[in-house]
Amino acid sequence: MLKEIISKEIEDIKDELILLSKNIHEKPELSFNEYSAVENITSMLEKYGFSINRNIAGLDTAFRGEYRGKGEGPTLAFIAEYDALPEIGHGCGHNLIATMAVGAAIGLSKIADKIDGNIVVLGTPGEEGGGGKVIMVDKGVFDDIDYALMMHPSTSNLICRGGLATRGVKIKYHGKATHSSSPETGINALQGVIQTFNLIDNFRAIFPLKTNINGIITYGGSASNVIPDYAACEFSVRADTVKDLNLVVNHIENIVDSVAKLIGVKTNIEKTLIYAERYPNRCIDERLKKNMELFGEIMEYPDPNMKYGSSDIGNVSLVVPAIHSYIRITDREINSHSTDFTKASISDMAHSQMIKGAKGLALTGFDILSDESLRKDIYDEFYNTVPRYGKEELA
Repeated sequence: MLKEIISKEIEDIKDELILLSKNIHEKPELSFNEYSAVENITSMLEKYGFSINRNIAGLDTAFRGEYRGKGEGPTLAFIAEYDALPEIGHGCGHNLIATMAVGAAIGLSKIADKIDGNIVVLGTPGEEGGGGKVIMVDKGVFDDIDYALMMHPSTSNLICRGGLATRGVKIKYHGKATHSSSPETGINALQGVIQTFNLIDNFRAIFPLKTNINGIITYGGSASNVIPDYAACEFSVRADTVKDLNLVVNHIENIVDSVAKLIGVKTNIEKTLIYAERYPNRCIDERLKKNMELFGEIMEYPDPNMKYGSSDIGNVSLVVPAIHSYIRITDREINSHSTDFTKASISDMAHSQMIKGAKGLALTGFDILSDESLRKDIYDEFYNTVPRYGKEELA
């Protein structure tokens, strides 16, 4: 009966949720600049009785919306993402992620007097390379969160899909400029970049399985008849785990040191925040699977050989039981991070699926808050499967 009430409450605000999704989609904002999205999201949450704490973790576009239930039960968070991609806007469908979180939270809040616990929407900016959740984990935002749930648009319905650990590595080489007619009088910074690429390629055979490195030259000089005194490159490094990632990045740092000694260039290395590998909680995902079946959606497990990307939800999954499930928003086989996906994420089908996703998340949240045995199973799995990394390993 209570689940029927939750679903009906979400259905009753369907038009508002679709409008929220459209408003976010129509004004795409890049990482940490999602001011309009946050205003739209928090305004709707406030309308439905949520208290809002803005600018959390020192981030202008991070927020916490909360609706307190009865008693001193656990705190369950629905995770909202809302940043866009450069040039193509919401080609990852974050407008749908945010709206599903809002819909789920509002729907569940309608029976808050019947559950022992608190309902939170965590607004997490800068997922697309900014590491908003990494910062928020480090700042203690998840310290009082007991469960974290989110759903991502896709071309398939998936549960228990993992993600690789990743970080970016930027390398700058400084040499000595000279005319190309007498290269021996200069120090060729571009050679530093070229040799870095060559050596990384030579090392690939000894990198751990599932390691993936892709690089670009960001600056290689301004004229072909001048030995450049400055050159730069950057790499996206992915690995199965944080431990493997650190091993590979250490190899790259050794390569850079070797190149500096060989060519005589000075170097500078900048590393982005680490996105940890992802540990989706199977107990939560299995309950989501059952709830999504109520709306005609069959959730599947990923192919064991499926290639994974990365997301900062991995860092959340290290500190709290979490899911990052996927819902199909198109019948076409298209890639995310594409203009085709940007169009798909505002379609009628996407919004129909979004409402189902909000309902599925809300009902799963209800199951967690109302079933002590389920909560025990969730934490048994969490403690038995998730590694405990030290701060130095995630630095």
